[in-house]
Amino acid sequence: MKKIIEQRAIDIATYIVANNATVRQAAKHFCVSKSTVHKDVSERLNEIDGTLAAKVRKVLDTNKAERHIRGGMATKEKYLNSY
Repeated sequence: MKKIIEQRAIDIATYIVANNATVRQAAKHFCVSKSTVHKDVSERLNEIDGTLAAKVRKVLDTNKAERHIRGGMATKEKYLNSY
């Protein structure tokens, strides 16, 4: 694997853990696609640093469990601010 890709995977993972960021937030921050972020942290990172990969997996699992709540709050805000 190229060193640039490995470093990007580590940088993205560190950002996600430090900021409790979602895949979308990380993708926007690093100007890459969500697919790239997902592949970096779920596949490539396991080969590079298993401990960091486990930390990222924990954050992403938490985000996945809470996403329906965030969606509901966003919809509520949308309708409260539209009138």
